[in-house]
Amino acid sequence: MSKSSDWIAVENKYYAQTVRRQPVVIVRGEGTRVWDADGKEYLDFVAGWAVDNLGHCHPVVTQAIVEQAGTLVQTSNQYYTVPQLNLAELLIENSCMDRVFFANSGAEANEGAIKLARRYGKLHRDGAYEIITALSSFHGRTLATVAATGQPHYQENFTPLLPGFVHVDYNDVEGIMNATTDNTTAVMLEPVQGEGGVIIPDGDYLKRVREWCDEKGILLILDEVQTGIGRLGSLFGYEEYGVEPDVMTLAKGLGFGVPIGAFLSKEYCMALVPGDHGSTFGGNPLATAAAFAGTRFLLDNDILGHVKEMERHLSAKLNELKSRVSVISEIRIKGLLAAVEFNSDISGQVLTQANEAGILLNGVRPNAVRLMPPLNVTAAEIDEAIDRLELALSKI
Repeated sequence: MSKSSDWIAVENKYYAQTVRRQPVVIVRGEGTRVWDADGKEYLDFVAGWAVDNLGHCHPVVTQAIVEQAGTLVQTSNQYYTVPQLNLAELLIENSCMDRVFFANSGAEANEGAIKLARRYGKLHRDGAYEIITALSSFHGRTLATVAATGQPHYQENFTPLLPGFVHVDYNDVEGIMNATTDNTTAVMLEPVQGEGGVIIPDGDYLKRVREWCDEKGILLILDEVQTGIGRLGSLFGYEEYGVEPDVMTLAKGLGFGVPIGAFLSKEYCMALVPGDHGSTFGGNPLATAAAFAGTRFLLDNDILGHVKEMERHLSAKLNELKSRVSVISEIRIKGLLAAVEFNSDISGQVLTQANEAGILLNGVRPNAVRLMPPLNVTAAEIDEAIDRLELALSKI
C-alpha cells in the first residue's frame, strides 16, 4: 500500500468520522515542507495548527527525543524527573509566573486553569465560580472547555452545558464589566483569537481588563495555547500587550510537534494543593525533553526577532496579494499568525486549489483561511507560498 487513495480508504473504514480532513496523506516532513504518499511536495503553512514552531524534524528537537527515548520515557508524577524540572525552570525563569503544571494538551491545560479559578473562588471569593469568556473564543473540546468556548456550534450537540461560564463580546471591556458579579472568579481570554479568525484586539484592551480584574479581585487567565512560545513575536503573547496575567495556559508550540500542555500561575493564586489535580502522562520525560530543547533553541537563537522580521515580510506580501486579487477583503496578522478574509464563503474552494498548488492552509472560517508557518520560515519560503496561494486563487 503506497498511494494516498489507499490510505484514505483505510481511514474511511476504521477511523471515527469526526474529522473533516483535507485529502492529503502526509508521510514525511522537513523544515517548512512536507511530502504526501504520492510524492507531492507542499509548503506547510498550517504547521500542525501552530505546533511545529521549528518546522518538521528540527535536528535539535529530534536529537532530544532520540536521546530521551533511549534513557527514560515514562514514570509518573509520583516521582521527580529531570526533563520535567528543566522545562519548569526554563518557563518560569522566562515568564512572569511562579508555578507550572504540565498536561498533555491545550484542553487539559485550560481544564486545569478552570479548576484553579474555581478553587480560588471558593477560597477567596466566597465560593464564586463563574468565569467570563469571549464570544468567538476557542478553549478546547472537553465538556468544560466547550462550555467555556464562545461558539454555539461547538456546544449545541452537547447540552446541557457545564454551568459557570458567561460569554461577552471580544474586545469589549464594558461587556466584561457589566457581566461581573459576586459570582465571578475570573476572566479568561485569548490575547489574539486564533480559531475565531485571527481577531486582534485594541492595543489597550488587555490592559483595561487587567485593571478591572485588579479592581474586583478576580483572576485574569490568558489562554496562550496558540499565541504562546513565540507565535506573536514574543515568547508569550501577554508581552505584546504590556500586561501580566494571573494564570496562563500553553500547549501547541510548546512541544515543537510533541503533545504537551501546561498551566502556569502566580504564587498567590496557585490555590491547588496535593490531591486537587493530577495527570498520568502530564510532564512525561519524552515530551518535556522535546519542549525544553525546542524552547531553549528558540531563545538562544533569537527566533523571536526572526518572527518580527518575517511578520513584516509576510504582511507586505499578503497586502500586495490583496491589491492584485479582488476576492480578498481583509488581511489580519500578528506575528506569524495571519488570516486572509474573502468577500464570500469560498475558503473550502481555496483549500482545494491551495492543495493543488502545493501550499497547506487552514480554513479557519467559511470566508477566511489562516496561515501559521513555522517560526523559522524564511523570506524565500514566504515568497514561494504567496506565489502558490495566488495561483490557487486564480483558479477560483
